[in-house]
Amino acid sequence: MTSIEIGLWVTGGLFVMVVLGMRVAFAAGLAGLLGLVWIFWEKRSYDPEMLGWAIGVAVKTAGQVPHGKVASQALSLIPTFILIGYLAYYAGLTKALFEAAKRWMAWVPGGLAVSTVFATAGFAAVSGASVATSAVFARIAIPEMLKIGYDKRFAAGVVAAGGTLASLIPPSAILVIYAIIVEQDVGKLLLAGFIPGAFSAVIYGLLIVGLALVIPNFGPPVRGFTWGQRFAALPPALPILAVVVIIIFFVYNPFGDAWGTPTEGGAVGAFIIFVMALLHGMRGAELKDALVETAKLSIMIFTIIWGVLIYVRFLGFADLPSAFADWISSLHYPPMVILICILLAYAVLGMFMDAIGMLLLTLPVVYPAVMALNGGEGVSAAESTFGMSGEMCAVWFGILVVKMAEFCLITPPIGLNCFVVAGVRPDLSVQDVFRGVTPFFLADAVTIGLLVAFPAIVLWLPSLA
Repeated sequence: MTSIEIGLWVTGGLFVMVVLGMRVAFAAGLAGLLGLVWIFWEKRSYDPEMLGWAIGVAVKTAGQVPHGKVASQALSLIPTFILIGYLAYYAGLTKALFEAAKRWMAWVPGGLAVSTVFATAGFAAVSGASVATSAVFARIAIPEMLKIGYDKRFAAGVVAAGGTLASLIPPSAILVIYAIIVEQDVGKLLLAGFIPGAFSAVIYGLLIVGLALVIPNFGPPVRGFTWGQRFAALPPALPILAVVVIIIFFVYNPFGDAWGTPTEGGAVGAFIIFVMALLHGMRGAELKDALVETAKLSIMIFTIIWGVLIYVRFLGFADLPSAFADWISSLHYPPMVILICILLAYAVLGMFMDAIGMLLLTLPVVYPAVMALNGGEGVSAAESTFGMSGEMCAVWFGILVVKMAEFCLITPPIGLNCFVVAGVRPDLSVQDVFRGVTPFFLADAVTIGLLVAFPAIVLWLPSLA
């Protein structure tokens, strides 16, 4: 049996374990370890006396992965960004954002739902966690929408869909993970997420306004706020803008050199939000809760990374990524058609896997194939298939993949954001939330189509860096 055949069998076993309910981190780690044993033993012609040797080498190889790959400065962004989100909640910035958005946007048809979308987008700018965003706004926004007559299912759907924006709008943990897996510049990927994230929020808002115009009593506007009340709502939300500006200037300074690394920008942003939380009366118990929740979510993400990187090490020995890239390149279909099929495959996988695990498992194989479609990682824009250099293609594909990961956060049967919203609101079932997010599938499909058709939406900012 060839190494590629071993790779296919082990990968198939991995997906069986995931479908049967095993956690991605443990399934990937186990599959990778067994695959390494199989590969090394096969090289010794399955000699029974060499099985112990194969196990020893596999364990040593797998044991080098956790520290060697995770001891990365780029990965230190993840707990920093998550901490910013939890501190922002205790600083009262979520309520301030929602109140400001309500006073400025609630006058349009479906205005309170539109306000919720843009408030979640604003909170996403200081939180890298979609789950946290959905949980926070389920407590704040849904009661407000129910008071004026919104259908509870749609109200829940707005919050669940709005929470997905945290996956794309920097600081984004998933973008950082993508950058590390494909070995691309974290700063450029974070920059690339700003415009597509805002673009997604606008598409969501237009969808809500359209539904409110077509369906009677769907989302009554909220009027009566004076200009003085609107301007008075802005100062409490200014720390959000401060953090966004800091992250941009630490990644890319349009007036000169960047101020520092993205990691340093995340640390400064966390300090600013920490000071704001203290000024808003955050107690020691609340600080402890923020730190504990940050640690829990960070450990979960790092555990997935550890397990999947063992599997990725096995894939390297099995030579499966290069074989898949060669096969994709040999297909007699237009490259854009193949790319769309890859994105559709992500939509299907997202029905059964969480976003981070899905990306970590697939990117080591899919990414080389997409680069091959474009002409290679070092290709120039003039010689490429998609009209962009290899570096820009990596950024563009990263945003598309993360947008697909957003989509997967609200798709049944394991759309995580939907479960979170249902868990926070005892008056809602998971089925209610899934029904409520249904219109947003169309909005996401339109957004992804436009990002594919017009790559400049993604690439304009990173091309300036």
